[in-house]
Amino acid sequence: MVASVTVKDVKKMLSDGDEIAFLDVREHGQYGDGHPFFSVPIPYSVFEARLVELVPNLSARTVLYDDGDGVADLAAARAETLGYANVSIMSGGATAWGNAGYTLYKGEHVPSKAFGELLELANHTPNITAEELVTLQERNENCIIVDSRPFDEYHAFNIPGGICCPNGESPLRIGELVPDPETTIVVNCAGRTRSIIGAETLRAFGVPNPVYALQNGTQGWFLSGYQREEGATRLYPDAAISEEKLDEMRSRAALRAGETGIEYIEPEEAATWLADGSRSTYLIDIRTREEYEANGISGSRHALGGQLVQSVDNWVGVRGGRIILMDNEMIRAPMMANWIHQIGYDVVVLKGGIDAIRDVVVPEVPLFEAKPVATITAGELSGLQADGGRLVDLRSPRVYQACHIVGAEWSIRPRLERLALAVDKPVVFITNDNTVASLAAQRLGELGVGDVFRLSDDETAWRSVGLKLVETLEDEADDSIELVYHWQHRNNPNGGDPAAAHAYLDWEIGLVDQLDDQERGSFRLSPSRDST
Repeated sequence: MVASVTVKDVKKMLSDGDEIAFLDVREHGQYGDGHPFFSVPIPYSVFEARLVELVPNLSARTVLYDDGDGVADLAAARAETLGYANVSIMSGGATAWGNAGYTLYKGEHVPSKAFGELLELANHTPNITAEELVTLQERNENCIIVDSRPFDEYHAFNIPGGICCPNGESPLRIGELVPDPETTIVVNCAGRTRSIIGAETLRAFGVPNPVYALQNGTQGWFLSGYQREEGATRLYPDAAISEEKLDEMRSRAALRAGETGIEYIEPEEAATWLADGSRSTYLIDIRTREEYEANGISGSRHALGGQLVQSVDNWVGVRGGRIILMDNEMIRAPMMANWIHQIGYDVVVLKGGIDAIRDVVVPEVPLFEAKPVATITAGELSGLQADGGRLVDLRSPRVYQACHIVGAEWSIRPRLERLALAVDKPVVFITNDNTVASLAAQRLGELGVGDVFRLSDDETAWRSVGLKLVETLEDEADDSIELVYHWQHRNNPNGGDPAAAHAYLDWEIGLVDQLDDQERGSFRLSPSRDST
């Protein structure tokens, strides 16, 4: 039987020095509406698939919580089925945490976001407003706008004239992108965190240029009344860099790593760590997706370096686990490890990079293999409906609201029992994600429903066979379970909702004042050389 632990027990566990996976099994919108600082979201709708990625050690102390509605019990049973041997449930869920006087934080990636704000305060990060940037441009000053986000985000919208160079790539590419040491560099993101960390990355790397963070990023830009650019394709130069330049950059990265206390480990030691069943270890390739897909090694996972800093909990689910970062040239990994360490994680850099570990036996990354759900076509659907079959739409609430098949009911794995499905009638799931369908089918099996299918076709096929499609009222599908509203509306295609943008920026800035001593003490700030 799964053990029960109190909120105060969990609060103590989070600082006792042992590994702990503190997991929120509610859906994304519920998590975003209020969660403990150190908790990591693994929604029950995709629980098993995410659990094996984020908690690779089956013996890791694992504490689950929900809204006090029994979902954590369902998730705990699934964890035990997968072999997790040290699972418990926090009594009373998120509500009990708040009732105990502890803060429930809104939003997501809170430790990384709070770190950005603390970093700015500690280092007095130089910043520039949208109005000041426009003045520089109008005067034809020698300046460049560097967009610190991944290309897909940059391509959607950006500051006019900006060039995409994600934070993880900037130490390697900034010399080619900005060869003139007199050029003023302005780093932006969509809000605050990556602007601050992007500017501080260049400062910590020792670039000679004046470097500024754009105050409040693209949101500050449109709140000042300026238009964004959309569809831009400008990208940092990716030409080969001379070995002489690489050596000089390696020295700068190593210097910063030394200042922060980052250690380098040999490939053989990394392999020993990964094979140690008593600890949680993550081997992460922080190069670009293209590089990883071209020659990444088995046994590693990919995370674009700047995004890893922005959202460590997307890849690491165990507080106290060990992170090994690697690249090719020993520049990007040390610079990103510098930030991961300061956020409070135990991180090292693989000495010699990816090529050095190719001949070392590394354990395979744990993977969850979803059982395939039998598919039917749109043409076969009418026959199943005639036999009393039910249509259950597992897509996002907004997609369902925009267009769904008449008779289809929206649901999600933790709410399937509310549909009162007949155990002797077929159920057809509507989703293009087999993992989501497979895990929902598992839950139906627990409820006694065994005849489950997945609709294999898309909207075009639905229309071609004469299925009736409709829009629906918003209250027919609960999008609050998946979405946090001002997070969604702050970057609308027409520039964003000002109220939502203000709410988001206020949220980021306000995180620092919410931190208690335990939460603040988890950070290990190491000032930049020129921050005093």
